[in-house]
Amino acid sequence: MARPGEQYYPEGVRWDSPIPRGTLPDLLSKAAADFGSRTAIEFRDRPISFDALEGMVEVAASAFLRAGYGKGSSIALFLGNSPDHPVNFFGALKSGARVVHLSPLDGEIALTHKLRDSGARILVTSNLATLLPTALKFFQKGLLDRLIVCEDETWGDVGNPQAAIPANPAIVTFKDFVKGAQPPPKWPEVSADDIALLQYTGGTTGLPKGAMLTHGNLTSAVSIYDVWGAKQKAERNTTERVILVLPLFHIYALTVVLLRTLKNGDLISLHQRFDLEAVMRDIEVKRATAFPGVPTMWIAIASLPDLDKRDLSSLAFAGSGGAPLPVEVAKVFERKTKLALKSGWGMTETCSPGTGHPPDGPEKPGSIGLMLPGIEMDVVSLDDPKKVMPVGETGEIRIRGPNVTRGYWNREAETAEAFVGDRFLTGDIGYMDSDGYFYLVDRKKDMIISGGFNVYPQMIEQAIYTHPSVQEVIVIGIPDDYRGEASKAFVTLRAGAEPFTIEELRAFLAGKLGKHELPVAVEFMKELPRTSVGKLSRHELRNQQRNQSQQPKLATGGRS
Repeated sequence: MARPGEQYYPEGVRWDSPIPRGTLPDLLSKAAADFGSRTAIEFRDRPISFDALEGMVEVAASAFLRAGYGKGSSIALFLGNSPDHPVNFFGALKSGARVVHLSPLDGEIALTHKLRDSGARILVTSNLATLLPTALKFFQKGLLDRLIVCEDETWGDVGNPQAAIPANPAIVTFKDFVKGAQPPPKWPEVSADDIALLQYTGGTTGLPKGAMLTHGNLTSAVSIYDVWGAKQKAERNTTERVILVLPLFHIYALTVVLLRTLKNGDLISLHQRFDLEAVMRDIEVKRATAFPGVPTMWIAIASLPDLDKRDLSSLAFAGSGGAPLPVEVAKVFERKTKLALKSGWGMTETCSPGTGHPPDGPEKPGSIGLMLPGIEMDVVSLDDPKKVMPVGETGEIRIRGPNVTRGYWNREAETAEAFVGDRFLTGDIGYMDSDGYFYLVDRKKDMIISGGFNVYPQMIEQAIYTHPSVQEVIVIGIPDDYRGEASKAFVTLRAGAEPFTIEELRAFLAGKLGKHELPVAVEFMKELPRTSVGKLSRHELRNQQRNQSQQPKLATGGRS
């Protein structure tokens, strides 16, 4: 029986196509065996072959094992985009440990919670001035037993500001950490059902929780994308050059770009950060063929005044994810470049895959596309998650598949609440049309997605509450032309306190929150809405703001 939307799948692709699964160390080892001297990663114009990458991973894994971090251990990575990430990511997994991703964009509050919750007592970071001082705070708080510091200049010195590494036997450079490490007689047994990654998400009703993503989840996710794109891959029959500017600690970059590109023997053009002209140079001069980005990146590209004169002819794949793509941005990009900009939907708990747009299916602006092979999605009643809604009716989207998490780390109650049987309740509200295309309407959760990153209102509120003038605060998401959404704080002041500007608030919060978490607006209120039992009500505040925005505006001007 055909699944909804399967009639629009690429030729030869079926919903029930086999979805191979395995382990991530095996994925890399097979790629090294298959592609050997071919370039796996290019960083700062320097190539790293598949063989060389596998060799560096084995050295890192050997050092982790020698230090006592193997099966059952959590190894935290606090790294930006450089080869240090894949070397330590695969190294930790080959040692049998699980990885904990820490975002350099997060503030100290969230990072401290993730370290404590995950049980990671070893952290790998970089000597970059944007990373090491924060990592040292964790060490000084007693949250770590061991701090490994990678030296950024290893990959070519480009003048990035660096921080001094303190003299302490528990703080060592990566170079010293791996010196003399020898592979074990036999590598630890790793199975597809072992947890590979704790990826933190969803702190809207509390602190962020770690989605447990197994080796099988992550390799299945890669296989789902491979099945979906098999026809195009066969037709092109070439080595792709894939731009990786998305942050590697994000599930989108990890699965869609790093893991899939390595598995397929394509070249990863790794960028440390998003620099518009550097990305355009990669496309125009180095002839990149694929660029997965987030809406903020595509907004920047679509806004180039000379975009219609730029040479994007090498680009075969332009994709957007991480947050809803504004329909107008896709239209402008396509009009100026004649390239289709496709978007899909997924989430941390699905290792990224969920829906996608078929190359030759009907154009449905605003849709997130069809459910991908091996993935089952439906829409259920908001009042009864077991009741499936008819086509066109709005409800909560459910999903199941080999890529879906089995739950949250140390959160049995929240895991139970998130599932109906083996179907995961996404928290996204939407509907499916008669062609099997899905549309998002709203989110049950209060999480804000800003520029592709999850922003948690409660974390921002906790930080704002440290301001001496603040009595109460509620943070909600508001539309933002660049980021899609941004946070706005609604504040009541303590008696006698004076209002402050948004610039003063952002200056106060600097360091307490990540830059992407900082509010873009503040509004002072006499009182904030509450529930019937006296709790502050974010839901009611959103409704108030929505109603106000829908009120007809009175014209102003000269008197008649």
